[in-house]
Amino acid sequence: MPKGKQHELMNHESNRDLAVFTEAVQMLAGERTAYLEFACANDPDLRERVDALLQAHEKAGDFLRESPVGAAIGGRRTPAPGPGAGDRIGHYKLVQQIGEGGCGMVFMAEQHEPVRRLVALKVIKPGMDTKSVIARFEAERQALAMMDHPNIAKVLEAG
Repeated sequence: MPKGKQHELMNHESNRDLAVFTEAVQMLAGERTAYLEFACANDPDLRERVDALLQAHEKAGDFLRESPVGAAIGGRRTPAPGPGAGDRIGHYKLVQQIGEGGCGMVFMAEQHEPVRRLVALKVIKPGMDTKSVIARFEAERQALAMMDHPNIAKVLEAG
């Protein structure tokens, strides 16, 4: 079979797997069995793949609905709240949060020493201080420090 046709067939199979799985996962167990018998009637391989997806879904449970920090500590307690307006970090006083990403928060802050000025301060979110996140922040800092353009933030301090 030519590669293009093989790829097309695989795409069709995975789309069909996903469609059957998506319908089945929303049903109660009794309804699900009857639906799968109908939807996969002439395709035992499809039934096997969908059953495997359903089993993986059951094993995952609430994994994706729970925060990584909560999962890591067994959901017994919530992580400490992050910084907020009025808090101090070094010689910066946080004024207000102006942005947020997956691993960090950006605040407008007042710098008091060595000069008085408003700055943007990026802070790693509580519980996200893994080696990979810190390395990514370091790479971002290095990249920003090398750029010189009026629409790109300048790095004044890092740590």
